[in-house]
Amino acid sequence: MSRPQEFDTQAALSQAMLVFWRKGYEATSLADLLKATGLSKSSLYATFNSKRDLFLAAFDDYRRARAKDMFSMLSEAPARAAIEKFFRMVISDAWTCNGEGCMSVNQAVELASTDAEVAIRVRGDLLGMEKLFVHTIVRGQNEGSISLSTPALDLARLLVLAFPGLQVMVRAGWEVTDIEARMRVLLATLD
Repeated sequence: MSRPQEFDTQAALSQAMLVFWRKGYEATSLADLLKATGLSKSSLYATFNSKRDLFLAAFDDYRRARAKDMFSMLSEAPARAAIEKFFRMVISDAWTCNGEGCMSVNQAVELASTDAEVAIRVRGDLLGMEKLFVHTIVRGQNEGSISLSTPALDLARLLVLAFPGLQVMVRAGWEVTDIEARMRVLLATLD
């Protein structure tokens, strides 16, 4: 008979996710994961099988939470203001989260070109973001807060394209005024 599990799996997953988010997959060591989760090596492997499986579970947990947050934020009215609020949050998070940025964007850079499972997840995130933007833009066009002159899908694609770019600029040390100016131009495409 095996011993009952004596730890909170979700809490361990959340702690591992923070380590992977801060350090990236390759730079995260087993020692980092054991320290962050408080698990023994045997408990970690018995529960998550491998560092890679733990990473994918943590990444999926992150992705679910961020999709829920984005949906909630973009559901606010008016739609134009919700999109602006979303991008302001993205930039603010990039400045205040010790440079972590978006974990999906980080993994697009670190692993997506060499890991098909990660690439599928990153593409799924970006397509999901595009779909939410389309829905929000159509709602905004119907309510009058977003211009009808450009198709919703085209605007959504532009917003998805800008999403990682703004984060990279913040992480590269661009001045607040420069980022704000670029964001104003981006958001003006909705008017």
